[in-house]
Amino acid sequence: MNTILIYNARLVDAFTDRKNSAVLIKNGKIHSFPSKDEVKKITGAPSGIQLIDAKGRAVMPGFIDTHAHFRDPGLTQKEDIITGSMAAAAGGFTTCVLMPNTNPVCSSQEMAETNNAKAREAGFCNVIQSVSITRDFDGKTISHIDSLNPKVVPVITEDGKEVMDSALMLSAMKKAAAKKIIVSCHCEDPFLAAAARPLRTEALAKLSAGDKKTAAALLNQADELLACAEDSATDRNLRLAKTAGCHIHLCHVSTAHCVDSAMAALKDGVNVTFEITPHHIFFESGKAPVIFNIVNPPLRKKSDQDALIDALKSEKAFCIGTDHAPHTAEDKKNGAPGFSGIETAFAACHTVLCRENGMSLKQLSKLMSCNPASLLGLKNKGLLKEGFDADIAIVDVDKQWTVRSSNFKSKGKFTPLEGKKLLGQVQATFLKGKNVFTI
Repeated sequence: MNTILIYNARLVDAFTDRKNSAVLIKNGKIHSFPSKDEVKKITGAPSGIQLIDAKGRAVMPGFIDTHAHFRDPGLTQKEDIITGSMAAAAGGFTTCVLMPNTNPVCSSQEMAETNNAKAREAGFCNVIQSVSITRDFDGKTISHIDSLNPKVVPVITEDGKEVMDSALMLSAMKKAAAKKIIVSCHCEDPFLAAAARPLRTEALAKLSAGDKKTAAALLNQADELLACAEDSATDRNLRLAKTAGCHIHLCHVSTAHCVDSAMAALKDGVNVTFEITPHHIFFESGKAPVIFNIVNPPLRKKSDQDALIDALKSEKAFCIGTDHAPHTAEDKKNGAPGFSGIETAFAACHTVLCRENGMSLKQLSKLMSCNPASLLGLKNKGLLKEGFDADIAIVDVDKQWTVRSSNFKSKGKFTPLEGKKLLGQVQATFLKGKNVFTI
């Protein structure tokens, strides 16, 4: 029997914040919460039980990421299942939903099961591999949805692409609704996105030439187009979801308009949830180095940033998704959008939401663990509860630390948080009671 006692702990989940407490783990499950007298008895007479003194730190349910890229198969120079899982564990994440923009595109349940099995074998993090809405992102074929088992593939998404054919998207949503599969949408009008692309390319050239002012101006023009691209595609997809009766999940919402649209749709009966990323609440467009704004969707103006923070505080937003998007240094230099974020996500959110904006740690746990577990139908994860999986993160909420990407487990070393001081550091992560990360 594998038994662990974590004591002298602050137990925190969506419904609990209790200091001077303990949790007993047996065979990978949360067994009980011993009283002080029981803890004294166990610690005073060791009997093969592994004892962990939390030293007053927060013991929380492992975080669940609704949006990550592990690049496996085919793009493993950027990341792979093993390094992505190790990075997740280092960030306190015990379950991650992976995007299908791999090579080949993940367009079948068999491919999804292969990646899920790779992660189980690696043993650092659970993964749920999503499947593309159209086969191979061809924008035409949706017959593969018919063979999906929602218990294995609870999410379909076109990820960074958009299904341009609205009639086809409606049909796909109807298929998903019948199977109770979530349709996760990266909302971006592809034609407006294409119009923004040359502006970004020119901005990179100006940046390389040392002309930061012109580069920033070009990126601002691109961002205006991309804001319009996100807003218009969001409105379309919400309308289609209403007709289809499907559960639509909006990826990385970044504008005030999209927050308002989602809330209006919810009031109108649409089954909609949405996520917000750590980098969109941490950075304001124009306040970070120019290169960092090359992410989809881009960093937004302060009014949008404020709206996102308010959406999280007021529980309009359902969860936090990292959009962990590792790239090689060469790809990033050539303008690949996105960056590594899974190892800094909790600290960035804790710094902005809890320390700067007064959110409770309980509410942050709800956004990062309880709600994503509910979204994905994970009935034994997301809370500190007897019988639940012992997926646990031990966090020092008072620890200030400086981000150094050279210490990342991820292959992707590019982060806009390089050199930033954050408050709140993951000290250890347990996956079903197994210690998979210790700082």
